[in-house]
Amino acid sequence: MLDLSGYKVILASNSPRRKELLAGLDLNYEINVLPDIDESFPDYLQGGEIAIHVAKKKADAYHMEEDTLLITADTVVLLEGKVYGKPEDEDDAKQMLRDLSGKTHIVATGVCITTKEKQRAFGVTSEVRFARLQEDEIEYYVTKYKPLDKAGAYGVQEWIGYIAVEYISGSYYNIMGLPIQRLYQELKQF
Repeated sequence: MLDLSGYKVILASNSPRRKELLAGLDLNYEINVLPDIDESFPDYLQGGEIAIHVAKKKADAYHMEEDTLLITADTVVLLEGKVYGKPEDEDDAKQMLRDLSGKTHIVATGVCITTKEKQRAFGVTSEVRFARLQEDEIEYYVTKYKPLDKAGAYGVQEWIGYIAVEYISGSYYNIMGLPIQRLYQELKQF
């Protein structure tokens, strides 16, 4: 059992998936999201370093109070050296899914735990192989599920995950956007 009773725990995310996953730890927490945080990253960063960098950048934007514990996270999809964040619009989402179709990609999530006294950041990666998607399947998913708030333009827990995911290596919850088992372990040690 995790005892964070000495802290006001804040999740800095509007993601319904992250909210659901953190709630699964039976923690009392609040949501507090600052608007317009710059999520850019230096060109020299690669892979999972990008997600960790952005998670830390999000955390550093907050003014920390004495009894507050802040959790920030960022997820990116990586395919053949290219970084896929959230799509700009439906056309971008469809192109992302075309790119992922029939290939194996990496989902990297960076998480940052911050208090006034210290900060701990870590990253988790998972490998996902997609079946080949038909154009009508891509069209249906993007039109019906509107995945514009998801890295790589898909939610593994949605219809597209049911029909496209052939193989996963690593944390399923990481692919959803928050590697909750690792977060639990890190919070225990924090």
